Amino acid sequence: MPIQHAIWQVGQQPTLLTTAKLASEQQLEDMIVREPAILSSQWMLIGRQEVTSHGGRIDLLAIAPDGSLVLIELKRDRTPSEIVAQALDYASWVAELTADRIVQIYDRFSQGGSLGAAFQKRFGVALDEETLNHAHQIIIVAAELDPSTERIVAYLNARDIAINVVFFQVFQHGGQQLLSRAWLIDPGETQANVAAATGPAGEKEPWNGEFYVSYGGNPARVWEEARQHGFISAGGGTWYSQTLKLLSPGDRVWVKVPKTGYVGVGRVMEAVQAAKDFTLPTNDGVRAALDVLQHGAEWRALADDPEKSECFVRVQWLQTVPESQAFNEVGLFGNQNSVCQPTTPKWRHTVERLKAAFPKWAG
Repeated sequence: MPIQHAIWQVGQQPTLLTTAKLASEQQLEDMIVREPAILSSQWMLIGRQEVTSHGGRIDLLAIAPDGSLVLIELKRDRTPSEIVAQALDYASWVAELTADRIVQIYDRFSQGGSLGAAFQKRFGVALDEETLNHAHQIIIVAAELDPSTERIVAYLNARDIAINVVFFQVFQHGGQQLLSRAWLIDPGETQANVAAATGPAGEKEPWNGEFYVSYGGNPARVWEEARQHGFISAGGGTWYSQTLKLLSPGDRVWVKVPKTGYVGVGRVMEAVQAAKDFTLPTNDGVRAALDVLQHGAEWRALADDPEKSECFVRVQWLQTVPESQAFNEVGLFGNQNSVCQPTTPKWRHTVERLKAAFPKWAG
C-alpha cells in the first residue's frame, strides 16, 4: 500500500494541515546538500551531479561510517519504473568505483578537500582504503510511488539488494512549509544488507547463522564491564544502534573489539533495550545500568535522544577473554557495523577459526 503522510495541528479541535509542493525537486536537493541530516544524520555527502561512464548523472553520492557508499536518486520527472531502473544502472557504475576515483569525486564536490581528512573529522576514525566501497546501497527520494514500484523495491531488498525509498511530503502551516519524511523499509534492514555484502565482488554464500558484533569505538564502552555484567551495546547514532535490532534471544554472537581482536562468544538473552530501561543484577539487587556502569553519566546525558542514545542487548557469555588476550590473525572478518550477518566466505573461515580459539562456544 502506498505510503501516505498526514499531519494534524494539536488543539481542542485537531486541524489537518494541507499538502503543498516545493518550487522544484532541485530545491529539495539543495536542502539535502545544506543539511544532509534531512536524509540521514549518519552519512556524509561526497558527490553531486556526478557524470557516470554510462552517460548518466547521479544526483547525490554519500559515504557511511563503514566506508560503504550511498547512491541517492531523486525521482524528478521520471516515472517510478524509470527511476528504479536508472538507479540500478547507476549502482552498477558505483560498484566499480576505485579508491582513487572516489577521492576525485570528493575533490570536485568539496572544491579541493581531502576525503580522508573529512572522513576522520566526521566519523572519528581513519578511512580504510581496503573497505572503501566494499558495498553500497540505493536510496530513491520521492513524494510517492505507485504500488507496483513499492513492491519491486521491497522484493529487491528482501533478496539482499540494498535499496530503499524515502518519501518526503510538504505541508502548509500558515506562512510556513513543513517537510515530513518516511521510509518505505526500516533503514536498519537496508543497512544489514549492505553489511552482509562485505567482501570481494561475486564472493557470496548463504549466511551461516552466526552474528558478528563490533564492540567498542568509544572509550566509554568498556569491554571488561560488558564481560562482567553480560551485555553488548552501541549508540552515538542510529547507524550504530539500529543493527542491534537484528538480534533475538538464542542468537549466537562473536564479539570483536576494533583494532584488537575477538574477545568472546555468547548467546543473546533479550531483545535490544534503550539505556534508560536496561538493568543489571548487582550485590545490592537489580539496579539501572546507568547507575552501575563507569560511564553511566555519559549515557544518561543522551538517554532521551532517540538518535544518539546507547542501546543494550543482554548476553549470556559462553567464553570470553580480556582484551590483552584477544584472538586476532590475518584473514579474519571485520566490519564497523555493530551487528551484521555476513555472507562472505571470509566469515565462514573466521567462525571456524573462532570455534577453535573459543572451544566453549557451544555452551
